[in-house]
Amino acid sequence: MNYDIIVIGSGPGGYVTAIRASQLGFKTAIIEKENLGGICLNWGCIPTKALLKSAHVFNYLKKAEEFGLNKVENPGFDFSKVIDRSRGVATKMSGGISFLMKKNKIDVIMGTAKVQKGKKVAVTDKDGKTTEYAAQHIIIATGARSRELPNLPQDGKKVIGYRQALSLPQQPKSMIVVGSGAIGVEFADFYNSMGTKVTIVEFMPNIVPVEDEEVSKHLEKSLKKAGIEIMTNASVESVDTSGEGVKANVKTASGNTTLEADIVLSAVGITANIENIGLEDVGIQTDKGRVLVNEWYETSVPGYYAIGDILPTQALAHVASAEGITLVEKLKGLHIEKIDYGNIPGCTYCHPEVASVGLTEKQAKDQGYEIKVGKFPLSASGKATANGDTDGFIKVIFDAKYGEWLGCHMIGAGVTDMIAEAVVARKLETTGHEIIKSVHPHPTISEAVMEAVAAAYGEVIHI
Repeated sequence: MNYDIIVIGSGPGGYVTAIRASQLGFKTAIIEKENLGGICLNWGCIPTKALLKSAHVFNYLKKAEEFGLNKVENPGFDFSKVIDRSRGVATKMSGGISFLMKKNKIDVIMGTAKVQKGKKVAVTDKDGKTTEYAAQHIIIATGARSRELPNLPQDGKKVIGYRQALSLPQQPKSMIVVGSGAIGVEFADFYNSMGTKVTIVEFMPNIVPVEDEEVSKHLEKSLKKAGIEIMTNASVESVDTSGEGVKANVKTASGNTTLEADIVLSAVGITANIENIGLEDVGIQTDKGRVLVNEWYETSVPGYYAIGDILPTQALAHVASAEGITLVEKLKGLHIEKIDYGNIPGCTYCHPEVASVGLTEKQAKDQGYEIKVGKFPLSASGKATANGDTDGFIKVIFDAKYGEWLGCHMIGAGVTDMIAEAVVARKLETTGHEIIKSVHPHPTISEAVMEAVAAAYGEVIHI
């Protein structure tokens, strides 16, 4: 069976690529070994947000009196039902991807794929039968999995990754979260909200270390206030799982200490799924566990392409989708722009949420910019005050010489839905004064963006 395009992997990189390819007239097939939607939809982005929503609602119940409502006596929850809701959301979304495949006339091939020479792919199904397919273009979008450290091997029971954290049969009384990136702090926030005693261990000086330092410090303060213990400049050297729980030997600046918990969640990043998919057989070059591609995502072997988490670009669902769309539009011969990897938004969905795009203040200074910085606290926002959630701020950074919007950093409830304003504005090379003169609706949290920009230029009204 011959296709114009075969996509290996149906995550947010793969399935989006397949749909856009079909829209452009390519005869397309997609290969998936497990569930349509990949890790993001089934075991990552979507189900974690469902868990966090349950935690958010639970926290609101506990604060009912603050909103003039009758106190909810002993609000409780059924942990297994919380997990079941999350799994149900994932299942529903996966079914939606199946519908989209049919709607766009994309052939879905279930099985494990291995690329071969001559622009072919061998697919082995669950019964062990192998079928060979050919295509003019083969796109590899196999994604990534939870990274395992040698001194922190995952057994799936006492030392777990994000996948097990989404489907634990019962709630642990205590948990150590190793790593404080988006995955780590989101799970820490969820389990802490549900009553688990959580300790975060982070190797770097700040949690969410890729974020602006002010945001990192504010989030650390907020999470500690919520009851999460945080250890920075610390590393888990070894774990002992021989007892009833887990004992973690943690190295800190002041010496080693032992932490005890029911479960250790390893959230120290991801490992690309590039093993046993035929890359070596075909001659596709890799470096440091990632596939090497040119500016239009073609590998070292013509006709074979790669996108998403297997590249050395940002390991984010929206990046994978954008790369796939860019790739197939280029194959079609459309006139398109390359992706600007300096204008990719990042979001963390803990409470308070974190969202950012562009340079941090430190990065801007290190790159030699003379900058204007503006901040607006959500405590001065009418909408945030009405919502009963004023924790956080908006921070913007501009080049003082030319007015370029260098970076935007947000922390607070709902900010992940607002960061796109900065992304679009930076794409359009919008100046600070154009943002100030763009009338923002009142009362909304989005006004805080305008006010932060106004603060950078000495024109802020409400602080």
